[in-house]
Amino acid sequence: MEQRSFRTTDSVRAVLCLLGTLTRLLVMAEQESENLSGLSNNPDKDIFAVRENGTTCLMAEFAGKFAIPYDVLALNGIDLITETANVPLPRGAGVEGRCGPTEAELHIFWANNAYIFRIFFVKETRRAKDQKQKESEIWKINKMQLVYDTSETTHFMNAYNPGKHTANSHKLSAFVTPAGRSFVCTAQETLTLLSTDHQKGVTVSLSDIQIQPFDIKNDFMFSEVYKCITDQHEQLEETLPLVLGLILALIIVLTLSIYHFHLKLTAQEPQLPRDRSMYKNM
Repeated sequence: MEQRSFRTTDSVRAVLCLLGTLTRLLVMAEQESENLSGLSNNPDKDIFAVRENGTTCLMAEFAGKFAIPYDVLALNGIDLITETANVPLPRGAGVEGRCGPTEAELHIFWANNAYIFRIFFVKETRRAKDQKQKESEIWKINKMQLVYDTSETTHFMNAYNPGKHTANSHKLSAFVTPAGRSFVCTAQETLTLLSTDHQKGVTVSLSDIQIQPFDIKNDFMFSEVYKCITDQHEQLEETLPLVLGLILALIIVLTLSIYHFHLKLTAQEPQLPRDRSMYKNM
């Protein structure tokens, strides 16, 4: 009886193990993350896509670089000086992601996980400022995180006490965008993260951006764009001289037209002699 019980338990464990494996495979099959940077003409730009159940649920395109301060031992062997490692986001980086109805994540990693860049998104409802306005849904980035290892010698030269550090944002609310639209910004957006390495400030610079973490209607295609304020101002600065030029040209044309019309009217009026003696000869 004991031998049969042992065999039964062993069989149950095998079945449970098989079910666990099938579950993991199913989850992997439902969610895929891809690096599509090879499709970009910009060599500095990365393209990432997260897909669930065979359709795209998160897309992000941007060029990224990180300015990371770190300590180096001075020549006297006693003092510490601060250097800055300028780390670009390379093409071919690994990517993982997670999609949800109100929360989403994008994880990018490279150099054997010496660098891990995480972006966290949230969708929320904003209350109307007055009773006449309706509530609106928006999405935004509510957290950024960079894990970096100063033991990586490509960018960290002679780092003092090398090791892994984590830099996090603080109360972040960035790239606020109406729900169902993609955030676009060609200008550079800069954010600062605080590191566990003596609270040093790590600068994250993103440019040529297009991101959408929710409500993607078509596979591998962004929805209607929402331009950042910087791009809106730049567009206004570009179009304002053109508009002013058109207005000035219209004023000149109207002035010339009125003057020409005035000349025609005055030319048709009879010219009366100013000297009264000339009336005798009329």
